[in-house]
Amino acid sequence: MPPPSNPPPALPPWHIPNFLLRVEDLDHKGATIFFENIKPREVLRLAVEASYTWLYTPLTAPKHVKSITLVLRSFEGVAYTFGSHTDKEIHLSLDYIATSASRARDEISGVLVHEVVHCYQYNAKDTCPAGLIEGIADFVRLNAGYAPPHWRAVGGNRWDAGYDTTAYFLDWIEKRCGKGTIRKLNAYMKDSKYDEKIFTPVASDSVDNLWNLYCDHLERRPRCGGQSK
Repeated sequence: MPPPSNPPPALPPWHIPNFLLRVEDLDHKGATIFFENIKPREVLRLAVEASYTWLYTPLTAPKHVKSITLVLRSFEGVAYTFGSHTDKEIHLSLDYIATSASRARDEISGVLVHEVVHCYQYNAKDTCPAGLIEGIADFVRLNAGYAPPHWRAVGGNRWDAGYDTTAYFLDWIEKRCGKGTIRKLNAYMKDSKYDEKIFTPVASDSVDNLWNLYCDHLERRPRCGGQSK
């Protein structure tokens, strides 16, 4: 009887930072909605794990983020993220939460996935276009299952229009070139300044040609109640 083979070494676990929460107005309607629908630690952990899953592997995932503080307060807008290399802050608008009561759990979770991606994604030494930065964050949100109902895959003049427009384009590239393609794109932006030529080694074509192919793909999709073009 042959000796048992040695099991492969276990992959390192994801590094989960310390989570902190600050609420500036517990009487705000948005705060009530938040706590009725969200378990803060669970959703922040989910967001970190989604960022790791779609942008890294257990061997490449960064470990520099030591803490993420979620601040719930009243302000115009939705959310934003800032902080040092090791300590991040996400500010989420209580006013926005109050307007999202009908789908609060999914919307808050989706926004937090997007913002947590900003804590971890590479940005080509601060030279990556904002549209690509936001598009990658929404690419992770899309694949984590938190795309809001108003999102649509659309073409247009700019692939780097950002947010859901760019997210669906990146998702098409991921499906066309194979799982892990956007992970490679992120990795290319770790140590080098941005150059759109990085799409060629990542996706085997220029980004402009990929965008044209993507727009053509959208035009050829069957229309509801009609024929494809």
